[in-house]
Amino acid sequence: MIADKVRAELDNLAVTSISPGMAAVAIRLAEALDAMDAGDAPTSQAVVADKLATIMTRLRAVAPVKSEEGDVVDAVGRKREERRARLRAAQEASSDS
Repeated sequence: MIADKVRAELDNLAVTSISPGMAAVAIRLAEALDAMDAGDAPTSQAVVADKLATIMTRLRAVAPVKSEEGDVVDAVGRKREERRARLRAAQEASSDS
C-alpha cells in the first residue's frame, strides 16, 4: 500500500537513475511500514515514517525539473536566443561592410 505509492512517486519524479541507493532505501522503508500491524509498535512506525519522509524530501530535491510546453521560463529563453541570434547576424553584417 505505502510501498506502491512510494514506487509511483519515484517513477513520477524520475529519480531512480539519479539516486538509486536513496530510492531503494525509500522503497525498503515503505515496505517496512506496510509490514507493521496498525496498532503494533507506534513509536517504531513513527520513526520509520519520519525517515521515509526525510528521504523522500531529499529525493524530491534532486528530481529533474519537468518543463511544460509553453512554460514562461521556456518562452523567455527562446526570446533571449532569438535576440542573440539577431545581434550576431547584425554584428556579422557590420563587420563584412
